[in-house]
Amino acid sequence: MKRVIIIRHAKTIQHGYDQDYDRTLTDRGRDDAERTSREMVRTDIHPDLIFSSPAVRTTQTTRIFADAFGYPTGNVRYEKKLYSGMFTTTFLKMLHEIDDQHTTVMVVGHNPTVYNYLDLLLPGFSLDVPTCSTVVIEFDIDLWADLTAHSGRMTHRWIPDLL
Repeated sequence: MKRVIIIRHAKTIQHGYDQDYDRTLTDRGRDDAERTSREMVRTDIHPDLIFSSPAVRTTQTTRIFADAFGYPTGNVRYEKKLYSGMFTTTFLKMLHEIDDQHTTVMVVGHNPTVYNYLDLLLPGFSLDVPTCSTVVIEFDIDLWADLTAHSGRMTHRWIPDLL
């Protein structure tokens, strides 16, 4: 079995910034990420590989989650295309290239691409993806190269307002 965790970055400032890339989390965003990551720890879901957009808000979200799991933040793989809008075909290729020793991969990104990735991996996905939404998807495969579109099964979904 392989597992992909997809997270939309936590709540960020909406006004008063010069560059979108440099937007930071709000206090609520930090709290949401801490609460959601604790829920993942409580259910014993831990990534063994993390990909993140390098934008400030995703980096901050990623670090909060990584700290909760005890995952070394220096091992996070920052992918520029997760910020600029990696196409779903490129995203699938990125997953195919993961070393098969990894079973649970976490990806932290932005909307609308986070929604697009969920739509790619899950059959008939049509749910809302508010900030800090966290979705766990399982695949009945042994090799990342065997992952196909719409073949996942959502096993967990956390939305901070519902925790």
